[in-house]
This record gives sequence, C-alpha cells and structure tokens, in this order.
Amino acid sequence: MTQPQPRAGPEQPGAPAPGGGRTQPGEADLLRGLLHSPAYLRSLVHSALIGVPVSLVAFWFLVALHQLEHLMWVHLPQAMGRSIPPWWWPLALLPLAGAVVAFVVTRLPGAGGHVPAYGLQPGGASARALPGVVIAAVASLPLGAALGPEAPLIALGGGLALLFRDLARGPETPQSTALMAAAGAAAAMSVILGNPLVGAVLLMEVVGVGGPQLFAVMLPALLSSGIGSLVFTGFGRWTGLETGSLSLPLSGPFPRLDAGDVGWTVVIAVVIGVLVHLIMAGGRRAAALVRARPVAATMLCATGAGVCATLYTLLTGRTSADVASSGQAAMAQLAADPRSWGVGALIAVIAFKSVAYSLCLAGLRGGPIFPALFLGAALGVLLSPLPGFGVIPGLAAGMAASAAAAFRLPVSSVVLVALLLGSIAMTPVVMLAAVIAFCTTQLLPAFRDQQPAEEGELPSGAGAPREREPS
Repeated sequence: MTQPQPRAGPEQPGAPAPGGGRTQPGEADLLRGLLHSPAYLRSLVHSALIGVPVSLVAFWFLVALHQLEHLMWVHLPQAMGRSIPPWWWPLALLPLAGAVVAFVVTRLPGAGGHVPAYGLQPGGASARALPGVVIAAVASLPLGAALGPEAPLIALGGGLALLFRDLARGPETPQSTALMAAAGAAAAMSVILGNPLVGAVLLMEVVGVGGPQLFAVMLPALLSSGIGSLVFTGFGRWTGLETGSLSLPLSGPFPRLDAGDVGWTVVIAVVIGVLVHLIMAGGRRAAALVRARPVAATMLCATGAGVCATLYTLLTGRTSADVASSGQAAMAQLAADPRSWGVGALIAVIAFKSVAYSLCLAGLRGGPIFPALFLGAALGVLLSPLPGFGVIPGLAAGMAASAAAAFRLPVSSVVLVALLLGSIAMTPVVMLAAVIAFCTTQLLPAFRDQQPAEEGELPSGAGAPREREPS
C-alpha cells in the first residue's frame, strides 16, 4: 500500500498553515517576489503616471457636474424670480434624465456603467463604454437623481487607466487589467470622499483580496490616489473652481460620550440597518424590472423620483433639491444647523428621499454613498432628542450605520465617517454603529438577484471581486 506523503511543516515557506492560511514566511516570500518582479514595478510606475491625467479628467468632470447641478437647481430658478425651484421642477427634469439614460442603456456600449442598486463595482469601463458612462452620469446627477458621483468616477478612472495603458502598448494581462483599473479608480476617487485614504480603503474592501494580493492591488491604488489628491488640490486652488467634494461642518463642539450615547447607538443602528436593507432590496427588485423593460421602467423610476421630490416641496415648502440630489449639500446644511430642520421636515425628507433613492438606484446612474450618508445623518438628528442622546453622536452613529448597511463595507464606512467628523471623539459610536448595522443587514433575508455581467468588469484573478451575497 502506498505510504502517505509527509505534509509540509509550518516552518517551510509557503506551506499551508492550520485553517487553510499561509505561514508568515511564505507570505513574505511571495511579497518579496512580487516587489522584485519587473512587470509589477512597471505597473507601479504606470500607476504614478496614470494618476496625473486621470485626476485631471476627474477634476473637470466633477467641476462640470457641480456647475450643471447649480445651474439646474439654483441659477435657473433664481432667473425665474424664485428662491427655490418651483414645485413642478423635478417633474420636468427627472423624466428627461430617465429618457437620456434609457437611450444610453439600450443604444450605447456598456449600458452607461454599473447599476447602482448592486453597489460599487471595482471594474473600470472599457474605452468603448466611457461615452455612455459620461452621458448617463451627466443626465442623471445634475437633473435630480438621488445618487452621488462616486460610481461614475470609479468607472471613468478605471476606463481611462485602461485606455492609457492600451495607448502606451502595455501588457494586457488579467493582473495588469486589475491593477490599472484599481489605480485609475483610486486616482479619480481621491478627493470626492474628502481624503485619498478613504478611496484606497474603499477599493480594498470592494475588491476583497487579502495577503500578497492585497499589497499587489493597494500599492498602485495608494500611489495613484496620493498623486491624484495632489493634482486635485493644486488644480482646485489654481482655478478657484469647486468639485463638490464631501465635507461636514458641525454645529458645535464634540460632547463627551456617555452610557446614553452608547445605548441609543445600538438601537438606532438596528433601526437604520433594517431601513437601509429595505431601501437596497427595493432598488434591486426595481432593477430587475428595469432589466426586463429598460425604456419604460427607467422612465417610470425617474418620474417616480420626481413625484417624491414634488410631494416633499408641496408638504414642507422646502426646496425639492433636498430629495432630488445626492444629499451632499443638504447634509452639510443639516450638520451646520440641525435646528433649521423641524421634526416634520426630517420625517418627510427621510420618507421621500428613501423612495427616490431606491428608484434611482434601479433606473438611473450614479453612486450609492452620498444619499446613504444623508439619510443616516437625518435619522440620527431626528432621534437625537432621545433622553441621554445628542445631535453630534446621533449624526455620527446614523451616518456610520447607514453607510455600513448600504455598502456592506464596514471598515470603509468607519474610516469615511471618522474622517468626515475630523476627530476621534466619536469613533467608539461610529465603530459600534457600523458593526451593528452591518450584522443586522447580514442577518436579514437576502434578496437573491444577481447583477448580469457587464462590459468592463474585472477578470478573475488578482484583484477580482469576491462573490458577495446581495441584500
């Protein structure tokens, strides 16, 4: 009888460790070999070079979106003699956005980029898909989609990086495609979230790799993200133009956390986790209908979002941009002066924004981050009068819980909210809220609808996205 072969001991480099992992010497050898690889070193150089043109294109793309949004929701209503848009304004703009996106989805390569109901995708769009991504984003975001610019930025940055690689006649391997897409996306995302570190951590969790693969993907992403941030900052100061990057001015000093803050954080994290789970599940159900009938369902989703914004204005007298937008500007106003929002206005904006957000996730093009943060902030402020709670702890816990529930990326959510707050004072409630909301959504029944493969997704191999259970 054949004798069994002895297993490699844990002292051998690369030997499997108990539990299926690798030993530390084996991981170190793999990383050392990676850093000695000429092909990988060339990828690092390309990442540094790509960061400059990608960040410049992303800068002007964000400037254009910011200026168009102000034109549609501030300047044109003022030219009509109104301080806020008329009540019927969203009913004029959002169906137009739906018509343009429906055209892009049915007629242009790449279908305008990833459907935001399925979360952030790490793959960059191909060169053929870039026009559709840009047109769909320009139609969706300035015309009132309750979405943010981060998903089009990821697709734009990754697609431009692959285009520049092809122009430079770089190697077209699955590994180089994954690395260049991650580097381009990181360069484009470096400032919109307020800090280049957030974009790098976000991509790390979205790509979902570990060990040497983590370093392989993250080193180019960090390098390109840092260079992109320098270009963004320098170009912004030189031109004086705004891109609408995320910032959060708070209304007062940070309080000292106590048992009441911690206890209420647990409660609201569960509540927000359930609510955001329902919003995302609704978006995916609607996305399945859009996939079956793209033109009619896209128009229906966009018009439904317009109706939500119109009803909000008719009921509260506030601007419909609170609902028909990413929520970035409204969140800054809420953080700076939460008392300017009455209880009725907060309840109304949460209700109508949730429905509009779910519809836009399914039918239009954009990213899920900004509206989720706004909804969490609004819920936190609404619940802050609870005994022993406070506005700033409520704001921090609400944003962290909503972000973790929407993106299913708890580490990125904690880093993003902590950097937005600009202090470590609220970190305990931020971490607690993110973990509890994430666990809550994971325990809730999943809506099993897989997104079909789209042009420009990362190939399998280093840097390929993990299979993630849909919400």
